[in-house]
Amino acid sequence: MAQKKAHEVDSWLRRPDPNIRIVLIYGPDRGLVSERAKAFVASTGLDADDPFSSVKLDAGEVEAAPGRLSDEAGTVPMFSDQRLIWIKGAGAQKQLADEVKFLAASPPRDSIILIEAGDLKKGVALRSAVESAAAAMALPCYADEGRSIDAVIDEVLARDGLTIGMEGRQALRANLGGDRLATRSEIEKLALYCHGAREITVDDINLMTGDVSGLSLDNAIDAVLSGHAAVFDTAFARLISSGTNPFLVLAGAMRQFQALSLMRNEMDSAGKAPGAVIASARPPVFFTRRKLVETALQRWTAPALSRALERLQAAVLLTRRRPDLATATARQALIALLVESARAARR
Repeated sequence: MAQKKAHEVDSWLRRPDPNIRIVLIYGPDRGLVSERAKAFVASTGLDADDPFSSVKLDAGEVEAAPGRLSDEAGTVPMFSDQRLIWIKGAGAQKQLADEVKFLAASPPRDSIILIEAGDLKKGVALRSAVESAAAAMALPCYADEGRSIDAVIDEVLARDGLTIGMEGRQALRANLGGDRLATRSEIEKLALYCHGAREITVDDINLMTGDVSGLSLDNAIDAVLSGHAAVFDTAFARLISSGTNPFLVLAGAMRQFQALSLMRNEMDSAGKAPGAVIASARPPVFFTRRKLVETALQRWTAPALSRALERLQAAVLLTRRRPDLATATARQALIALLVESARAARR
């Protein structure tokens, strides 16, 4: 099957197969999706800003104009050997999946198609179309943890001639979250502050890095799960006033609901109690949140969790199409889930 495991993606991107004509980069970590998409474009040698050698489309444009993607893929480039078609904001669009399936069966000779998508469950039409094709490749992007975070730290600090001790590294990792874009931004901000120094200290880290693993983010998402409107309003307002992109709140909520969905499915299929599922969860549920997660698993059924993820994905797509309404869109989607959780608590 034309797919890589999460830990194999960076290696493949360093030496992409030239026979691959369609690349799907997807996952809940939108920052990492974006970063890897840019890395792939760089490997092609094509200029993404040159209108003669590339075209950028939103998935909504492809969905609204049947045949648009096929027409673009069949266009012969004027001043280069290849043409890049870069599609962003992909998800569960049927028209897009159908055209990708058609193009995967008969790959374009003069075009490379790059698709950025959110989290796609196994079996979603777009992901299946790519994974089942010989000339296509699916690359998943999941939240940074462990070695992935260390690799980003080492990359940025080495570029700026900085070092960091074990104590400092542990302090820095504790302040970094699961979104690659936020992680890299925090490390680069720290490197800029320490420019000219030899080693980054714990004091530097405490002064310069905000906790992007996110007290307010956790508070907002936990309030949604528990149905506490006042707590959510305070946490969400704090996030927005601090400059946090509303997408990051939606992405954090998606990660939590995806984890709940996996645990709920295990409960239903194996007949396990919530506590037993939480005890064996990987990555583990932090002990201070176990009671909250257990309550959420009791309130949310598998179909309800699936609907919640669809709502969040739709909200993410809308924030991309209407960035001017991103804050209102994110708040509305999360409030709807909060209300559903509160209703479930009363049943």
